[in-house]
Amino acid sequence: MSPLFPISLKVEGRRVLVVGAGPVAKSKTRSLLEAGALVHLVAPEIHFEIDSPNLTVVRRAFEPGDLDGCWFAIAAAPSEVNREVSAAANERRIFVVAVDDVANATAYGVAVVRRAGVTFGISTDGAAPALSGLLREGLEEVLPDDLDEWSNVARTSRKTWREQQVPMSERRPLLLRALNQLYRERSES
Repeated sequence: MSPLFPISLKVEGRRVLVVGAGPVAKSKTRSLLEAGALVHLVAPEIHFEIDSPNLTVVRRAFEPGDLDGCWFAIAAAPSEVNREVSAAANERRIFVVAVDDVANATAYGVAVVRRAGVTFGISTDGAAPALSGLLREGLEEVLPDDLDEWSNVARTSRKTWREQQVPMSERRPLLLRALNQLYRERSES
C-alpha cells in the first residue's frame, strides 16, 4: 500500500454524515460538532444524546441519499453497513472513515492531541489504532508546558516574515533561534 497523505479538514459549516450510534459514533459526532460541522447522524437506534443546533438525528437504517450534500462521512456501524456507506460514498467521491474497518475506508481517523493552538494527528494507516492512542498519550506527556508561548512566538514571527518576504527555507532556523531566545531570557532572570 502507498503511504497515506495526511491532512486536516475544515468542516465548519459543512455537512458530514455519521452512521452508527455506539460510543465511537458519539465521540466522532462530538468532535465534528466541536469543529463546526453540520452533522447528520443516522442509525436505527441511537444510544446517546447530544444537544446541538448543528446536529440532525435520523432514526433509521442508512440510505445512499443520506450522503447527498455531504463533504465527508464516518461509518461507525457493523461492517456490512460500513460497506454500504463506503460504496455509496465512493460513487459520490466522498471520503469515508470506516471505524475499525480498513477494507471499507478511504480515509483513517487519527489520534489527536490539541494544545495551545497546535494539533497533532497520529496515524498507523488504519492498521493499529490502539498504538496511535498510546503514542498520543506519550506525546501529551512530553510536550512542553509552555507550548502556548512557542505558538505565540511562531505566529508573531510568521506575520513579520511574511511582511518582510522572508523565504520559507529561512523561517525554520529563525524560529529555532527565537525559541532559544525565550529560554535564554528565562535563565537570565
